Amino acid sequence: MPRNGNHGAAQEAARDYLSDRIEERPAAPASMRWGFVLTWFMRVLAIIWIMKGLSSWSVILGIWTPAGQFEARSTGYQAMIIYFALIDLIAAVGLWMAGTWGGIMWLLAVMSHLILAAFFPSIVSSGILTIVFFLTLVAVYVAVSWLAAQEE
Repeated sequence: MPRNGNHGAAQEAARDYLSDRIEERPAAPASMRWGFVLTWFMRVLAIIWIMKGLSSWSVILGIWTPAGQFEARSTGYQAMIIYFALIDLIAAVGLWMAGTWGGIMWLLAVMSHLILAAFFPSIVSSGILTIVFFLTLVAVYVAVSWLAAQEE
């Protein structure tokens, strides 16, 4: 059966188009996969933030402090501990899942900590080392996120 020249060319063009769409990009051997680095950076942060959230829960439950001491503290202190007990663990789950919302929740948690430490140092005690550590983590997160976005 003879082929129509135009019909055959259209089929080949369609096949080429579909094969281009499902073809994988070859990995550049010398380049770093920033998406991979971002995912693992977020997972390391998740582990740190799980520990931070659990430390807040240990204060509430009286594990690190004598029983009843949490209830005797000021309302502002209690609210701050409960806030971080919740937001740190929510951020940790989002970070572990490497979701965008996890990064946003983590940034909210870090910025909340830094702002409370600046304006209410009697409630949130943070040394200069903690502040520098948090700011360094934020800078690394933003840089790796930007590099991962540029890679795509």
